[in-house]
Amino acid sequence: MKRRTLLASGAAAATLGLVRPGFAQGSPLKVGFIYVGPINDGGWTQHHHTSAMEMKEHFGDAIELVYQENVPEGADAERAMTQMALGGADIIFTTSFGFMDPTVNVAAKFPDVKFEHCTGYKTADNVGVYSARFYEGRAVTGYLAGAMTKTNKIGYIGSFPIPEVIRGINSSFIHARKANPEVEMNVVWVSTWFDPAKEADATQALLDQGVDVVLAHTDSTAPLAVLEKAGALGFGQAADMYEYAPEPRISSIIDNWAPYYIERVQAVMDEAWESQNNWWGIGDGMVGIGEITGPVPDDVKAEAEKIRDDIAAGSYHPFTGPLNKQDGSAWLADGEVADDGTLAGMNFYVEGITGSIPS
Repeated sequence: MKRRTLLASGAAAATLGLVRPGFAQGSPLKVGFIYVGPINDGGWTQHHHTSAMEMKEHFGDAIELVYQENVPEGADAERAMTQMALGGADIIFTTSFGFMDPTVNVAAKFPDVKFEHCTGYKTADNVGVYSARFYEGRAVTGYLAGAMTKTNKIGYIGSFPIPEVIRGINSSFIHARKANPEVEMNVVWVSTWFDPAKEADATQALLDQGVDVVLAHTDSTAPLAVLEKAGALGFGQAADMYEYAPEPRISSIIDNWAPYYIERVQAVMDEAWESQNNWWGIGDGMVGIGEITGPVPDDVKAEAEKIRDDIAAGSYHPFTGPLNKQDGSAWLADGEVADDGTLAGMNFYVEGITGSIPS
């Protein structure tokens, strides 16, 4: 595990009273990143780090980039953020949902440091939040999954039962049903973002249930490796994972954080940074759809690309009624679009998905 800028021990922090070095005029701005996984995970963390490196290339010597990978969510995250702030970081990006409370806690101790938390919702004067509208991308991959299944059973590997993941499951299922009204979805929860062994086991469990197309909201390429051996289909997650194309990977959801990182670091440099809640999607370039490859028929590919383009243009929203909740109660009337507040706190399945959401 690489540890950068861990310049003060817990004892030193107590001695210093959580006082950090000030930003010296003319010195590089120190930009920090806290990662939940390894920077070579092939997915989530790797794409955050790739985007951070693009940001570094953009600014050159005007910034100093520091990071720590493999930081568990919880108390370890708070320690890592504290040490990074003590090491002189001017802005720290914390890149996993479970870093939310540690980010807010540490930010309160370092009011002069700017914090940006990815996929969370808690803000403060020096804490902003940002996320991608992944559910937009999952509308496209869900449609492809529904169109490509031969068993009428698709599977979804869920990491944690948070709104972001639940939105993805619902969007995938809604659009799979648009392609194939007979499709069923099985969900397996693994309670981890990155654990190749668990992800592989979950994939095999879905295959054993008759699933032949799998969508994943976890970070490694393990599901695609299992699908390749089984002759089943899947998708790249967070990264293109094109090394598995044309089969089993038939497309992908690609995260592109670099423009956001550049914008927010520039705001710090300009002394114009303010706490914001930013939620960008396909139209903003933060969510990309990888090339559609493999056995996808031309008409299916064209419809999937139309969904992508209509979302980007703002002429279509993935959560447009009529839609009911899982228990059959009405949610969205015909033509009604879900508001961001409901989506941000989504804690229910839509009608047609079986099983329950873990508490």
